[in-house]
Amino acid sequence: MVKAVVGEETRLKLAEDRLSQSGVPSQVGLVIGKLSSILDRGFVFDLVPTPPNDAGEPACSIVESVRDDKKKGSKAKSVAESSSLIIDKDWVAEHARQVSRMLLGGMKVVGIYIWVNESSFKNSTIILCQTVKGVAEAAPLLESNSDERLLIHISYSPRRWTCRNCTLASNITSTSLRPCDFKLGRVLTSLQTFRCTYYFHLRLPICRENASNIRRYADILRQGISSHAKELKGAKALIDGKLVIDDEQCVLDGLHEVEFLLPFMQDTSVEACSQKEVVSAIVLSGSVCSFAYLNSKEPISQALADIKGDIITSLQSRLDIICDEADGESGLTIDGGSEASNEISTGKPIPQLDLQLLRKQCSLSFPRRIFVPWLAGTYICDYLQPSETLEVIKDHCVELMSMEAPTEFSTILEPETEAPTSTTESFWDMAVPFSSASSPDYSSLKNNRTDTSKQIDKNPTKSANFNITSAVMILVFSILVGLVLFVIRGGS
Repeated sequence: MVKAVVGEETRLKLAEDRLSQSGVPSQVGLVIGKLSSILDRGFVFDLVPTPPNDAGEPACSIVESVRDDKKKGSKAKSVAESSSLIIDKDWVAEHARQVSRMLLGGMKVVGIYIWVNESSFKNSTIILCQTVKGVAEAAPLLESNSDERLLIHISYSPRRWTCRNCTLASNITSTSLRPCDFKLGRVLTSLQTFRCTYYFHLRLPICRENASNIRRYADILRQGISSHAKELKGAKALIDGKLVIDDEQCVLDGLHEVEFLLPFMQDTSVEACSQKEVVSAIVLSGSVCSFAYLNSKEPISQALADIKGDIITSLQSRLDIICDEADGESGLTIDGGSEASNEISTGKPIPQLDLQLLRKQCSLSFPRRIFVPWLAGTYICDYLQPSETLEVIKDHCVELMSMEAPTEFSTILEPETEAPTSTTESFWDMAVPFSSASSPDYSSLKNNRTDTSKQIDKNPTKSANFNITSAVMILVFSILVGLVLFVIRGGS
């Protein structure tokens, strides 16, 4: 349970000045930060306003309600005015979903903030809790027991900040909000940075029963990524070349390099299909560059958990991006030559293809991950499709993160030279990892075997003829030697 929250002083004061100068009566946005179950504290890095929806309307507004009451024995009406909030909950949740893709390890969407007067806030408790719940479902945290989010209220009448812990229950009530201590301080400058380049090669077998159930290509990939998350969770790690000990704290500043050590030959997906008939396989391979940011009071184990979660989240986000585009387009750019183009002749993008249609090899490229400078030396990320350029990043930064677009592309990091790819293979390609160009020519082996058998059949005859000739020559030679000796003895 989060009992205290510390907000980055520089960023929150800038947000307050921006809101007071804007003159808007209400505004809703996302809280970017971290909830530490180990420290029972929350950290707020920044506040990101939710942009107007597609119709150009703000995500929240104030509505005035009028109530007329008649008292007994009086002809006059007493009019009591009150105000409450109207929030586009779905739009705020969609904003949270897209922003969560851009955040790295140790940085999450941990709740919402609301800029509104005190009376409107008190009259809108239920809709605010429902909005928090929608954001939590759109941008879930990795921890299974994280059933809480933050609701920060910035009041301008009177001017003050309050923070509440919102419990994510099935039934939202006013008791779902609990006050917690809130103060400003230095948060971003105390963060420690961890980086990992993780290489992977996953073989996801497609069993006969899966093919008969007509599951989609994307479903197999999503299941494989989830299975690999369980394997990665138990991996040991090296930080700066040294084996990590649990609950150890990192006392050195600067950038720390992380390497993971997975158990040798451990593949739960293959074991699951060991007793079933495998008809084909999907191979997902490549590398993921990951960052994680750790508070100086947290143990190193938390940084490793954040990096592992960031790796899996990055793969899932890329797959979601591909599926989102596949839902809105009739096709995708495919690698793999003529066979892949024949595969897509059904008119469906690859992620939507049924397993029964995956009879030929096809390849699907994931988006590349790039890193954009954010606050106090930290980064956020974005994803580029093969056909996109860095200009797309500027629009995403301005629209989603409400930040200034990077003016120089040289500050953007592009550590992933090649994006992860997913390829379907037949059973024999999976079982025997050799290309057709390097595989033996069985027809020539058959001919060689036939020629060899003929040679073996002829060898006994040649050997027999050779033996007879040798015997005759030896016999003749013996006779000649005997005659010579007989003549010599007779002459003496």
